[in-house]
Amino acid sequence: MIFGTLPSGRQVECVELSSGRLRAEVLTYGAVVRRLEVSGVNVVLGLDTLEDYLTRSRYFGAVVGRYGNRIAGARFTLDGVEHRLPVNNGPSSLHGGTEGFDSKVWTIAARTDDSVTLTLTSPDGDQGYPGTLTVSVTYTLADDALRIDYAAETDAPTVVNLTNHSYFNLKGGGDVLDHVVRMEAAHYLPVDDDKIPTGELAPVKGTPFDFTEPHAVGERNDGAYDHCFVLDGGITVTGGGLTMEVTTTEPGVQFYTGAMLDGTATPYGPFAGLCLETQHFPDSPNQPRFPSTVLRPGERRTSTTSYRFI
Repeated sequence: MIFGTLPSGRQVECVELSSGRLRAEVLTYGAVVRRLEVSGVNVVLGLDTLEDYLTRSRYFGAVVGRYGNRIAGARFTLDGVEHRLPVNNGPSSLHGGTEGFDSKVWTIAARTDDSVTLTLTSPDGDQGYPGTLTVSVTYTLADDALRIDYAAETDAPTVVNLTNHSYFNLKGGGDVLDHVVRMEAAHYLPVDDDKIPTGELAPVKGTPFDFTEPHAVGERNDGAYDHCFVLDGGITVTGGGLTMEVTTTEPGVQFYTGAMLDGTATPYGPFAGLCLETQHFPDSPNQPRFPSTVLRPGERRTSTTSYRFI
């Protein structure tokens, strides 16, 4: 199904997936998850038109890359060579730059009733990143879950950190301040005023960042979270009589509660949805203590994240 046409004349497709009580809509623009219905309730924030995605989106449902999250100073050094990136978030580069993967048209490589594989080739120098990077993302509905499988290969050393930026609202509307979160994460990454990690893996115990026991989003910290947590296991979110279990092969998750959403600039106001962006850590290319995001020729970077509904 054609969802819309870009100013360039290129068409954007919408792929419908279904399995049991789950139904999803995936766009070739940004590899966006536009809808994810659980027994008829849409649990992600989506937009009505392609024009909205071009002008009113805050990465709603998109795959972000090459590097999800922030890189300090919009630069990093790899093998002795400094690479400069677009500055689009304070002094930093966020989610791959001004024209990241969220604004690209992906190619449908394979599809079935319950899955679709999208591919994208990012040329050498794209947004300042070295190497030609080939990526694929597969969305699969099975066993009451949306599973996302990522893969990336390069022809020259580069860095890569792919994630999905869906905003979840398990009630299908209203705010998520009453959603209850439990996260197996004994540490989180404190950040400076520009939201760049200080390098410390700080214990959550005794802080508003302790979700090792269940807490409502709005119970502490004014509900405003935009931090990376170091995962020791899975995540559970409950709201509106529905529970979502998140598991991933990634070492961290950016927990963002949508506090900065603007009801004028977008169709959604603050706290309309929460993000669980499974990923490597922010600013890893500049922080050697963090798990490496370097990808070299001959290697294949893969990861899997599952959002299961019970």
